[in-house]
Amino acid sequence: MPRIKSLPDVPRWAAVAAHAVPLLVLPSGLWRLALVSGLPVTLDAADGTMGLGEGVYVVSLSVVSELLAFLTLGLVRPWGEVFPRWTPFLGGRRVNPAAAAGTALAGAAGLCAIAAWGVYAAYAGLGPGIPVSPAQDAVLVACYAPLAAWPPLLAAVAVAYYRRRVGHQAPAVRLRA
Repeated sequence: MPRIKSLPDVPRWAAVAAHAVPLLVLPSGLWRLALVSGLPVTLDAADGTMGLGEGVYVVSLSVVSELLAFLTLGLVRPWGEVFPRWTPFLGGRRVNPAAAAGTALAGAAGLCAIAAWGVYAAYAGLGPGIPVSPAQDAVLVACYAPLAAWPPLLAAVAVAYYRRRVGHQAPAVRLRA
């Protein structure tokens, strides 16, 4: 089995989960890029109805999503413990574990909120109503379904990061006699 790069004290499951996140986000980004390029991922994609502004937005969404997913690796790699030297103003300083884990957990909560809104909008008929064939719908679901794993994986890796960095353990319970 290939070695996944991470710090020596990172649990293997956390390293695997952190490395999986960018790969899970990739299919949805590729679907959006296919949409912008005019590939027939929807029934009206091939007619080029997407304007320049919409295209820039969709491509930017794909790039930003992938970059945010890539940040999960910081929870298992050295640059998540000490800012790289090239980082302006922060280079060489230790990363505050509470700030990093808190930001990651807030991101996981935000992703859950986005997913909940998406499910609600889809069932309430508030979505854009993109016309698709059954095959296109299957491709859409196959590309977007992996995103459901992003929030729980991010949360689990963030908690493991915090516990590893802070040495957080459950407080001892004292029984009085």
